[in-house]
Amino acid sequence: MPRAGLSSEHVTQVAADLADEVGFAGLTLALLADRLGVRTPSLYKHVGGLPDLRHKVATLAMEAMADAVGMAVQGVSGKAALAAYLTALRAYVTAHPGAYSATIGEPFGEPDDPLLKAGTRVIDTMTAVLRGYGVPEEEMVHAIRTIRCTIHGFAALQVAQGFQWTGAPDVSFAWMIDFLDRGLRQRPEFRGDSVTQDHEW
Repeated sequence: MPRAGLSSEHVTQVAADLADEVGFAGLTLALLADRLGVRTPSLYKHVGGLPDLRHKVATLAMEAMADAVGMAVQGVSGKAALAAYLTALRAYVTAHPGAYSATIGEPFGEPDDPLLKAGTRVIDTMTAVLRGYGVPEEEMVHAIRTIRCTIHGFAALQVAQGFQWTGAPDVSFAWMIDFLDRGLRQRPEFRGDSVTQDHEW
């Protein structure tokens, strides 16, 4: 019988917390079992092995990020929405670096995979923010990837103590938001200009 009080949800949460402590790459079933006070085989009553555990941790993290950014942008638009979105993501990544790392490159499963659903919510919120800047649908994927790469790089460097130069990271973060906002507002479509694009590479 499974240990009283132990569930798949609890095991996943403890695994996420452990990943924040030791790094996602260092998460193992043996470490998790030790943290929970059970033998490793007992975990298989709640997760289907390490790959399944990693997927569950990724789902937990993605759902938390989806909730955070969704709440952050409610009632705001434009630069305020962009700042709220990026601030919410930065807060999650810096507070839960291990769990966040689980979301990077974790493959989606079937259409009803909760990881896919949560990831779609994160992207849909970003899409709504960018539509406020007039980003056309054919450019949306590029804009989303640009925003994602920017916030990922900033937050990951902060977690890794990568900002060794003088100057407060919060000031740099605000500058980054201003920079992205200006770039989005200066797009020809936002200004109402007509432009011919050459898509040959």
